[in-house]
Amino acid sequence: MTRTVGIVGAGAAGVGAAYAFRDSDVDVTIFEKSRGVCGRAATRRRNDCRYDHGANYLKDADERTVELVEELGDDGLVAFDDPVWTFDAGGEVTESDRDPETKYTWEDGITQLAERLLARTDATVHRETRIERIQRGSGREHVDEDASGDRWYLVAADGEAHGPFDAVVLTPPAPQTAALLTETKWHSEHLPALREVVGAVRYRTVRSVMLHYPFEVDVPYYALVNTDGEHDIGWLSREECKRGHVPAGESLLVVQMAPHWSEEHYDDPLEETAETVAGKVAELVGDDRLAEFDWSDDQGWRYAQPNSGANEEILRRGEDDGLFFAGDWVGGEGRVHLALWNGVEVGERISAAF
Repeated sequence: MTRTVGIVGAGAAGVGAAYAFRDSDVDVTIFEKSRGVCGRAATRRRNDCRYDHGANYLKDADERTVELVEELGDDGLVAFDDPVWTFDAGGEVTESDRDPETKYTWEDGITQLAERLLARTDATVHRETRIERIQRGSGREHVDEDASGDRWYLVAADGEAHGPFDAVVLTPPAPQTAALLTETKWHSEHLPALREVVGAVRYRTVRSVMLHYPFEVDVPYYALVNTDGEHDIGWLSREECKRGHVPAGESLLVVQMAPHWSEEHYDDPLEETAETVAGKVAELVGDDRLAEFDWSDDQGWRYAQPNSGANEEILRRGEDDGLFFAGDWVGGEGRVHLALWNGVEVGERISAAF
């Protein structure tokens, strides 16, 4: 009998879990609420520009990450080592004393990570499908009543029940996963503890503002990062450092505002927000021209990065029944490669259990 796995979320963790089954006969189905894949490692296209406005790149954090990137092919791969400098609460910029690290994206954007991984699997991806409830039941006809069977169903916002699945992997940010657990129908002594430990994970909120200029910004760094958490800007990077992202002679800045500022101004209109942010950028970079941009864009990340991880011992209590969790919040650090490998490791555990 072919085993089945349902994965909620097509971010790095969800795609990583699916990738783990690439050489098996497991039937994998992914449910993604948005139109795209790769989650917070997101790419947009506008006016001949491509920009990674969430996670900006994939780090050469370890040998297996580098090997995976190389395995995915060098067609369109962008590897760059322009430095990241630092700045403090007063806006004083300091040259980094760290060795340059290789950063990876693709000419078509960082979402290629998920696209290329999925292309190596037989997984079915249902986009624009929001899962609102999970249930362990004995049959589709009982999905609204019985929670005592041995297989799982995923119930979408439109009421359709998908399944049955032998195992389910939940990968959304912890607050969204906690909301799913609140609606979960499953007769298990572990459910209250799982709800509590997942619900306890807190996130930093980030509002990204993109500013485009019809001229090149002449600075010796790719990005600036605030080291003390006291500046209104948390991160500023230049997409023109990535081959194929910005036409020659232009600049596109990705400005990720600090959590305290982002929370206060999360819902402010883009027009006034962009002007405010541009003024702060001009002051930080020391270039008055940057106060005047020709177009802007933004994206709010309510759950941008976890402040800490969840208790993994408790998270694994549901695995005997086929309920698994994956994501950067499991490890407690918001890095694309960590989310990816956490998903892969979860997929490997499921394979071993089968």
